Amino acid sequence: MTSFRVNGRGVQVTVDADTPLLWALRDELGLTGTKYGCGAAQCGACTVHLDGQAIRACVTPITAAEGRQVITIEGVTDEGATRRVASAVQEAWNRLDVVQCGFCQPGQIMSAVALLSAIPRPTDADIDAAMTGNLCRCATYQRIRAAIHDAAKSL
Repeated sequence: MTSFRVNGRGVQVTVDADTPLLWALRDELGLTGTKYGCGAAQCGACTVHLDGQAIRACVTPITAAEGRQVITIEGVTDEGATRRVASAVQEAWNRLDVVQCGFCQPGQIMSAVALLSAIPRPTDADIDAAMTGNLCRCATYQRIRAAIHDAAKSL
């Protein structure tokens, strides 16, 4: 059994130790906002925060979450230091109409929130570095960058 906090609440899951965190979140806890894309940490669709750091849940074993805090897209605006940043990011996403199909957006938002939490006024280079590995099949990269700059201005 692995015990950790998800979006501010304590949880326990009983799965094999090598089960990816993604499957515990989706299958055991019903938190389906975090998406499965590639299973190899290459696309970023599964991005969550583990103790404030953006990680790829598809390759992170459940045991890595033991005693730690996991924040998913469902809880990113609920509590803690990321609340204000996450709200600014989500508002900018809406204002600039970033989303097309939407599949990658939970991972994009989680990476953007981690970036702006660490670097409140990022340059284009900072954004490119932080968002590398978050793929968007609809190619909304320019709108994503613009939304991150927009969110930064509102912080």
